[in-house]
Amino acid sequence: MSVALKSWRANEGPKHLIMMFWIAVNVFLFWRTFMLYFSGAQYYYLHKILYFQVWGVIMEMDILSTCIFSNLIGSSALLSRPRVHVDGPFGSPSEEVFNYEVSLCVAGGIGVTPFACVLQALFDDWRQYKLRRLYFVWVCRDLQSFYWFADLLCGLRERLWRDNRPDYLNVQLYLSNTQGLQVIGEERYRFLSSRLRIGRPKWKLLFQEIRRANQLKRVGVFCCGPKGISKALHTLCNSNPHTGTAFEYNKETFS
Repeated sequence: MSVALKSWRANEGPKHLIMMFWIAVNVFLFWRTFMLYFSGAQYYYLHKILYFQVWGVIMEMDILSTCIFSNLIGSSALLSRPRVHVDGPFGSPSEEVFNYEVSLCVAGGIGVTPFACVLQALFDDWRQYKLRRLYFVWVCRDLQSFYWFADLLCGLRERLWRDNRPDYLNVQLYLSNTQGLQVIGEERYRFLSSRLRIGRPKWKLLFQEIRRANQLKRVGVFCCGPKGISKALHTLCNSNPHTGTAFEYNKETFS
């Protein structure tokens, strides 16, 4: 019964029901008027008008029958179709950041976008996740790009300090455009200013630093950026010597 009702609604059944009611009312009014003024030469033109109106009603009834027939065919076809269930929503690789105790997130330019959700989730409540240390590396050509999520990064850092977890977040910002002296001068972004470095990251040294600080840990490595950065990180993860720290590479695609 519920399936039939859903099918009736899906095939615009209520609209057809209203149309039938409207046509029935008009037919009744036309017929009543026609019977009242059935005879008399003075009603000649009225008869002509009613004649065309009746023909209009007949045409509408023909269209209505076609609609009802189509509705019935559509209902039977809908009932005969197999049900397909699509599981979702489908997550992205960046969601796996929370499944490691230690994660390294590397973003190149606008590739930081997938990691913005990670930062926001940690800002809302970092305690609910398995993650206990996050290395966040962001490489940009333009200094102004760092302002996209400057408030979020500073807000997360302040919250972690209030919760007595200053070692939870490790932020490294790299400005690849070395032309001219560029600094983050605003007082409220002092934390980011102290994390800003000119040039490109030395990935091998970064991996060594993470390995020393996280012995016998599984480190999730997540990257969203140019192919050069992604390839370098992937190579380091695969060539990692057996020191007890395992780096697991996860690639994020942003388009």
